[in-house]
Amino acid sequence: MVTYELVDNCLNTTFENIPDNVVTHAKMCLLNWASVAIGGSRHRAVEILVGMTRELDVSPQVSLLGRAEKTDLLWGALINGTSSHVHDFDDTHLETLNHPGSAIAPVCFALAEKLELSGRDLLRGFILGMEADLRIGNAVSPSHYDAGWHITSTAGVFGAAVAAGILLGLNRDEMVFALGIAATQASGLLEMLGTMTKLLHAGKAAQNGLLAALLAGRGFDSTSRALESPKGFAAVFAPQSDLTKVNVRWGHDWELLKVAFKPYACGIVLHPVIDACIALRKRTKPSDVKEIELIVCPYTLILTGKENPKTGLEAKYSVRHVTALAFLDGAASVDQFTDARALSPEIQSFAARVNPIVDDNIRDDEALMRLTKIDGTVDEVHISHATGSKENPMTVSQLTEKFMALCGDRLGEKNALGFVERLGRLESESGISALLSLGTAR
Repeated sequence: MVTYELVDNCLNTTFENIPDNVVTHAKMCLLNWASVAIGGSRHRAVEILVGMTRELDVSPQVSLLGRAEKTDLLWGALINGTSSHVHDFDDTHLETLNHPGSAIAPVCFALAEKLELSGRDLLRGFILGMEADLRIGNAVSPSHYDAGWHITSTAGVFGAAVAAGILLGLNRDEMVFALGIAATQASGLLEMLGTMTKLLHAGKAAQNGLLAALLAGRGFDSTSRALESPKGFAAVFAPQSDLTKVNVRWGHDWELLKVAFKPYACGIVLHPVIDACIALRKRTKPSDVKEIELIVCPYTLILTGKENPKTGLEAKYSVRHVTALAFLDGAASVDQFTDARALSPEIQSFAARVNPIVDDNIRDDEALMRLTKIDGTVDEVHISHATGSKENPMTVSQLTEKFMALCGDRLGEKNALGFVERLGRLESESGISALLSLGTAR
């Protein structure tokens, strides 16, 4: 049975069984996650959630990254998961367009703090949760995403449940039930892209997966065939699926190693477009541009075909807007995606000159940009692999720069650098209280 085999694989994988390169990449995932969680910790969506915890008088058990407040386990997972997804700056598994870290890391940090677990414990739970999440995502892709499900949330809830189950020490049957409880809570619609509700998806996956494990550990039962049943997750959520992908070559091939990091604060299908803009603007002034033709992959228009965005969030899902933004500003970070910039006449005028064209032969991390100047001359650039993609990855140094840019002002430079240093040796830490003291506001 697929579900039991997955559970057995997870329970039988000790920290010592995990290759050093996987541990190293997992720490990069956590550094990236912390940077975007702290960077997003003052977003209005997060403020609303934190405000609700005050109204509900929630018990202060675990930390909120980037903030002084504490909250209980479930709210902590929800809020830290949401804050890490607000800027669309989180990690990405390119094959499935999944952002796994935002659903799994919040659970690991909450439980490690509450249960006073070691950094090694946290890493094992995180790695196994990520691996389960991504393999389940592989099994239902691409039809699952094409049907309108947001895989960050729907697959993420399984990864969160696995991570929580590992850290809680659940036994085999409890872990199986945790996956069943997680499966019935799987949700998240692509219709929500560009709204606060989309940001909530990662947080709810974290919260729901944690709840699943907590319930299972207390004797709450469920199905033992959550993944493979004729009325289970794969059959209901994906017109086509291949569940052999869940457990194939477990311990030999690591999906976690395919997780990439974003240099730009928007959907990764736009990253090759941004790279192209930054390259071409070095040779052409914006006032000289008559038209830009973009050759992009199908998902670019599926995910970022929004016309006339009115907010910073909506702007992240408009290929025309992002092309204009990147060409005019030479950047696409958090500061570019504001409501004011979305409504800028300068941006809107330039966006009207952008013509995206879909080519089925173009990969997700590839783009061709052809620019026609007012004088009729043509210039073009081909981006084979976008910055941040698996073939052109961000380095630890670049991730550290990203962390400092997003978190330096919030934490203070000394604390921010200390956080990076401690996270880099997480497997040697006896607990995470010192790390959290550097990553929370005072």
